[in-house]
Amino acid sequence: MTIIGIAGGTGSGKTSVVKKIVEALPPNYVAVIPQDSYYNDTTGLTDEERKQINFDHPDAFDWKLLIKQISDLKAGRAIEQPTYSYLISNRLPETIHVEPKPVIIVEGIMALVDKRLRNMMDLKIYVDCDADIRLLRNIQRDTIDRGRTVTMVMDRYIKVLKPMHEQFIEPTKRFANVIIPEGASNTPGIDIVCKYIERLCGVKE
Repeated sequence: MTIIGIAGGTGSGKTSVVKKIVEALPPNYVAVIPQDSYYNDTTGLTDEERKQINFDHPDAFDWKLLIKQISDLKAGRAIEQPTYSYLISNRLPETIHVEPKPVIIVEGIMALVDKRLRNMMDLKIYVDCDADIRLLRNIQRDTIDRGRTVTMVMDRYIKVLKPMHEQFIEPTKRFANVIIPEGASNTPGIDIVCKYIERLCGVKE
């Protein structure tokens, strides 16, 4: 089994890079574990307390559960991946059944933050992108999918996203084996990474 970590700022193009890698490998060869599914369970909090959560801080994640479930997959055991709703800022009752696959991709803004998780990875990738492009993508995504106004997104970017990115996410570049500028539009970079992953996994051309 090959475990790959893919990190990068919000809106950097991580999901698109993951899609390219999945498409390059044989069908049903990859299980993608989104770090967003592992935000802490906030059942015991009030709605007002949930609104104060800083989702761009390492403390927002249930690292214990994420590491345990990646360990389970690595050991050949299926997991019940949690699901999370940004609209209610809490986990949903439903889980997603995930079977072990030859390739496990852990994708998220802080996929490379925790040393225990990094040590389980065979390949660590950081998707790099200009801050202005990330901001525009955040505005588009959050206004469409998360019910926020442009003003809300801009305010959150200045107060939370930018400082948290500089403090916690950008520094994880130094842990990456590969840095991919411009995300999925960097075709040569994606091709090189996919060929390397194929070689790691023993996939024959």
